[in-house]
Amino acid sequence: MAQLRIALASDHGGFEQKEALKPWLEDLGFTVDDFGCDSEESVDYPDYAKRAARAVAQGDDDYGVLVCGTGIGMMIAANKVHGIRAANLTSTEFAKLSREHNNANIATLSGRFTSLEDNKAILEAFLGADFSGDRHARRVEKIMTIETEE
Repeated sequence: MAQLRIALASDHGGFEQKEALKPWLEDLGFTVDDFGCDSEESVDYPDYAKRAARAVAQGDDDYGVLVCGTGIGMMIAANKVHGIRAANLTSTEFAKLSREHNNANIATLSGRFTSLEDNKAILEAFLGADFSGDRHARRVEKIMTIETEE
C-alpha cells in the first residue's frame, strides 16, 4: 500500500483497538496522525470524530479510521463535516464497496462488537480498494451537492 496519511481517532469504547491499530497501520507503511482519545476514560465521541474528519476534509490526511463502541456514532458525527463520506464497516465486502461505489474517505469501526483481527481485514479491504468512478462518480457528486443545498 502507498505512503498515505491516516487520521486515527476513537472514544473510550474504541480506545483499545485504536491503540492496536496504530502500530499495525504504521507497519503497513502509513503515516498515522492520532487525534485521541488517550485512555479508556469516558469521553464524547463527536469531539474526536470532528478533529479527525476535519483533517481528512482539509487534505491533511488521505483517509480516516474512527473507532467507537459500534462505529455508528463516529460515522454520524464525521458525516457532519463538509467533504466527508464516512462508512460504518462491518465486513470486508462492505469496506471494498464503500470505496469503489461511494468513494468513502473515512472508515468507522466497532471496537466492542468486531474483533481486532476482523477490523484489520476490513481496513485492508478499505485501504486497498480504489474508487471505480464511472456511473458512481455521478452519484457521489449528487451526494456531495446535498451539503450545499438548503
